[in-house]
Amino acid sequence: MNKTKKTAFLPGLLLAAAVALAGCATPERPQRATLYDFGPGPVAPAAAATQPAQPTIVLADLEASINLDSSALLYRLAYADAHQLHPYALSRWSAPPLVLIRQRLREQLARDRAVLDPGEAAALARGGTMPRVLRIDVEEFCHQFDSPSQSSGVLRLRASLFEATLAGERLLAQRSFAARQPARTGDASGGVRALAAATDATGEELRQWLAATR
Repeated sequence: MNKTKKTAFLPGLLLAAAVALAGCATPERPQRATLYDFGPGPVAPAAAATQPAQPTIVLADLEASINLDSSALLYRLAYADAHQLHPYALSRWSAPPLVLIRQRLREQLARDRAVLDPGEAAALARGGTMPRVLRIDVEEFCHQFDSPSQSSGVLRLRASLFEATLAGERLLAQRSFAARQPARTGDASGGVRALAAATDATGEELRQWLAATR
């Protein structure tokens, strides 16, 4: 190859190398997180026609003693450090857990009574009706690993039932609930299903407790 052809060849070679390097330097698209909710609720049994409806209740917005305001899906390695919570990197809830828990509990409580939001209760109060108020504080909601191969969905909450009066709310009853449901798989998907089952179990206990509270 003579000098003229070699000079013409070099720019093409350098351009090809630059394109190849640019392709290697292009960052990969970030993976999208998988979104989860509780799925369809349990099928409620048909109510008897003679079964009396329970009194109307107001379900207040849920509170939490831990950070459940974000959509992070949390897990705990209890066998390594029981005091530390970790978020799954590529799995998240479709809404903050407090919203999802409240929605599922409301569906279950509404099987035998009218369940109102706080805003709806204010409208009733102006008309002279003062329904009872249920306040719930969530104390634990995570996918807990007791060993590398065994895990559960854990939900702990405290429910307080108040009677609304013109002078303010009066505590009628209070109870703590705890549910653990085994996870079939040790990943985010298994944790989500276990937490949904724990919420359903707690909702059924809560419904029976309210029915027995006079």
